Amino acid sequence: MAKKGNRVQVILECTEHKDSGKPGTSRYITTKNRKNTPERMELKKYNPILKKMTVHKEIK
Repeated sequence: MAKKGNRVQVILECTEHKDSGKPGTSRYITTKNRKNTPERMELKKYNPILKKMTVHKEIK
């Protein structure tokens, strides 16, 4: 029986992109420790379509 780890892969999606009206999405894949960070993550990441730093929130 395989032990389920605390580190899981999460997808971060830009919050400002939908309001801009531009096509495409800005997404990043990262990992987080489920035990230390049970709530959804929010990080400032670079959005290449908008060409600026924006807030990216965890989806799924």
